[in-house]
Amino acid sequence: MAAGGAPPRAAIIGTGLIGGSIGLALRAQGWWVAGTDRDEAVAAEALGRGALDAVGPAPDAEITFVATPVGSAPEAARAALAAGAGLVTDVGSVKAPIAAAAAHPRFVGGHPMAGSEQEGVAGARADLFENAVWVLTPTDDTDDESLVRVRSVVASFGADVVSLTPERHDSLVAVVSHVPHLTAATLMALADDRSEEHQVMLRLAAGGFRDMTRIASGHPGIWPDICDENSEAICAVLDRFIGALGDVRTLVAEGDRGGLLDLLQQARRARAHLPYGLDRDVSLAEVRVPVFDRPGELARITSLTTDIGVNIFDLEIAHSVEGGQGVAILVVSAETAGGLLEALGQQGYTPSSRVLP
Repeated sequence: MAAGGAPPRAAIIGTGLIGGSIGLALRAQGWWVAGTDRDEAVAAEALGRGALDAVGPAPDAEITFVATPVGSAPEAARAALAAGAGLVTDVGSVKAPIAAAAAHPRFVGGHPMAGSEQEGVAGARADLFENAVWVLTPTDDTDDESLVRVRSVVASFGADVVSLTPERHDSLVAVVSHVPHLTAATLMALADDRSEEHQVMLRLAAGGFRDMTRIASGHPGIWPDICDENSEAICAVLDRFIGALGDVRTLVAEGDRGGLLDLLQQARRARAHLPYGLDRDVSLAEVRVPVFDRPGELARITSLTTDIGVNIFDLEIAHSVEGGQGVAILVVSAETAGGLLEALGQQGYTPSSRVLP
């Protein structure tokens, strides 16, 4: 609770599907939430659906979520930082441009990898982020306390929170999100272009085709901005994908049954090992990492955990009373604590751990 027993206050800029869902999730946790949208009717609908307590700015907000299209997010983040003393985060699927434009100790870039078949605030749900991956992209400019607080808020939505550098996020999301969407859209357009066979073809479009092209039904309006902001990474993945499709064409054209079978078996194995949410019913360990109070320490540690596949269940930082040094306290599964200790040691840290009762 805020001072005097009042509920903590949050603000949302952009009250569509994601912004509206954040509002519902915050209010379910006891927050007071104000919101704005470039379309006043959308903000009014968000208020009517219970995603907001009030329409309008909230300069006294403890945290502001920027949920605008990625092209306008940097300007909105800078304005929010200038308007108040609270934390600012965003939800865009491209991170490097906003990290550069909104570099500030109180800014923590973010990307909840969640969505809905419904568009706009009409599809907003308080549970949209449960078991969804929510990426945070702190930089050397990010204050450690800002990272801890933003992480705590989004984790309270039930999200699986991971940390990546902005650049690494953009390169990985190009593979798992941006190019798949463009691929689905291209396949759907290819089927639609066969106009003389259109009706028969779509009648034949059974489960596999429908599953693969489902994401092509997403709102098209956000994609020009995404492709513009992440053009380099997307084009690099497209080049690899086009080359890989050329290899598949060669296997098919040459009747290379063995090569084709190897490819399909590799894909099947990889698909079977995709993670399906975060297992929270595990034995836990506390890992304590002495760190110097200097910019980017916690960002580096949390990014390392993501790189080695360690989930953080809880995170805090305790500052030394003498100043100059503190301790990052990470709660992870006991099974992964040993690997984390080794990786931290390789980076020059001197961590310790204990299994929690």
